[in-house]
Amino acid sequence: MHRFMRHAFPAFFLVAAMATGSAHGADQAHVQLPSEIPAHFKPVTGSFDFTRRVVDIPMRDGVKLHTVILIPKGATHAGILLTRTPYGADSMTHHADSPHLGPTIVGYDTPDDIVVEDGYIRVVQDVRGKYGSGGAFVMNRPMRGPLNKTSVDDATDTYDTIDWLVKNLPQSNGKVGIIGISYDGFEALVGAFHPHPALKVVVPINPMVDGWMGDDWFHNGAFREQMIPYIYGQDAGRSSQYPWWSGERDDYNLYLKAGSAGALAQSRGMDQLGFWRKLLAHPAYDAFWQDQAMDKLLAKQPLSVPMMLVHSLWDEEDIYGDMAVYRALADKPSARGKLFLVIGPWRHAKTWERAPDIGKIDLGMNTGDWFRNHVLRPFLAQYLKDGAPKASIAPVTAFITGANRWERLAHWPEGCDGHCTPTMKPLYLHADDGLGFTAPKAGGSGYDEYVSDPAKPVPYRIRPIQPWSHGMPDQVDTWPEWLVDDQRQFATRTDVVTYVSKPLEQPLMIAGSPAVHLVASTSGSDSDWVVKLIDVYPDEMAEQPSMGGYELPIAMDIFRGRYRKSFADPEPIPSNRPLPYRFDLPTVNHVFKKGHRLMVQIQSSWFPLYDRNPQAFVPNIFLAKPGDYQKATQRIYHSPQQATYIDLPVVKAVQ
Repeated sequence: MHRFMRHAFPAFFLVAAMATGSAHGADQAHVQLPSEIPAHFKPVTGSFDFTRRVVDIPMRDGVKLHTVILIPKGATHAGILLTRTPYGADSMTHHADSPHLGPTIVGYDTPDDIVVEDGYIRVVQDVRGKYGSGGAFVMNRPMRGPLNKTSVDDATDTYDTIDWLVKNLPQSNGKVGIIGISYDGFEALVGAFHPHPALKVVVPINPMVDGWMGDDWFHNGAFREQMIPYIYGQDAGRSSQYPWWSGERDDYNLYLKAGSAGALAQSRGMDQLGFWRKLLAHPAYDAFWQDQAMDKLLAKQPLSVPMMLVHSLWDEEDIYGDMAVYRALADKPSARGKLFLVIGPWRHAKTWERAPDIGKIDLGMNTGDWFRNHVLRPFLAQYLKDGAPKASIAPVTAFITGANRWERLAHWPEGCDGHCTPTMKPLYLHADDGLGFTAPKAGGSGYDEYVSDPAKPVPYRIRPIQPWSHGMPDQVDTWPEWLVDDQRQFATRTDVVTYVSKPLEQPLMIAGSPAVHLVASTSGSDSDWVVKLIDVYPDEMAEQPSMGGYELPIAMDIFRGRYRKSFADPEPIPSNRPLPYRFDLPTVNHVFKKGHRLMVQIQSSWFPLYDRNPQAFVPNIFLAKPGDYQKATQRIYHSPQQATYIDLPVVKAVQ
């Protein structure tokens, strides 16, 4: 016992000392310096020339939509300019650290000069399911009906938003306008569907209208494969927080290595995305697409809200929809005095820029400035500002490319400053690579042929091809203006046939949609046909030498052969049989100048803008396997009995 105690006492005191030290250390660990950050910081913005309000506006089903409201200081009886967007209302209203409204809102979807100078209350709202808004996101949410059995859609959300705004903004005059580009343009169109009484005007710019016929997802049945990154970004996360990755400097390589569009998407996990699954399930123009096309829906009801459709002649994303809406509404009695159309020399979303040029093409004036000051500003003021005069806006305001001037028209298509209607005039393919307005003569083989190889598809622009909407660090992002790229490089390929006219002795103006009448055969059982109408500059251009020989695309598009008889019911193409294919090219309003030549190029791939056609019929090209892709011999006919031509909407020549 004593021996134990002799050894135990020192151990006991050691443990006690350690315990005392631990307690002291614990006390120190719990002592913290007070935070320098206040629990609730309130910015001092008294010097700002606007007030920022952030509100979660309740919809009829209880879902709340995140809304940013920017009110000019001292505003009274101000009109409200609303944009609904899937791109983030907070970021769209925080473009600069500035106490001034203009720098704060300048950006993709805001006419900042008009908002500031005309004193509008600017409202930007996240659509249902995106960024700060509650609810579920559905890409281009269909209207209530066969495709949407719920009690809400984007039209009801717009209605409920406007109802809240006019009741809760005492600085307003109760008048609301909706403006937007692309997806936001779709939202502007939706606002005109069973509109709120306070909605006085809508301005859809380059809107998404029919995703299958010719806007974002398909063109005449061919899938726009380079939209896959957009779908990934929009559908994968509420805040678009999952970035697309490439791993290739050249998108041509990325998409070719992947195989089919379905294989590429699967490699990125896109089978988890609801919209992608819908695309896979609906490759043809079935009821899923037809029942949500906005031109068809708007045509079923009177136009009760003044609408200005804004179309871009070289829109690389949504070149179809606004013109389809115009065609659907122009002849309705309710549209008289309410429907307006602007046709500008722009790419997608270029309307807010000064826009003196596009690519290498000099437009002769700041076309964006002119549009905003002479058309958009007075148009909005008429409907949104108290006491504003009636705007002197023509039913159609169109820019003539080539002649580089604006014209006022009573309707579209029209020419000669409204004094003549286009006449369709066939432009024929001839033997020996010729092109002209006389019908082809007998002689020769009556056709030209080329071999289309899916392993070596024709690129849609000069390589390396930038990843879609992602500029590379060491070069300027030129993707948005690829529709004006010089086409002469593609004529050197053996799988592109080219036809060119003699130099024009007089100017030639066309206004409207050129109509392709193609007679072609394939040794396969499916095929794509790409047709390009091109303005060839003289070899020497004294005033701009770099433009010598430039081949400027005026209108280009693709047609998937399996839909030759029906967009809804695809079928194989009979092999080696000349067959007619008929489709329209995008809208043009162009003068081919004296000394210029007309050119037509035809090919069977446009990659990777569009997915490759296997050229052997498969039920669903999204799911094509490597062995399905086959070479095919394509023939383009130009005999008297089997003539290929483009009907040009010709109007009186403009000097």
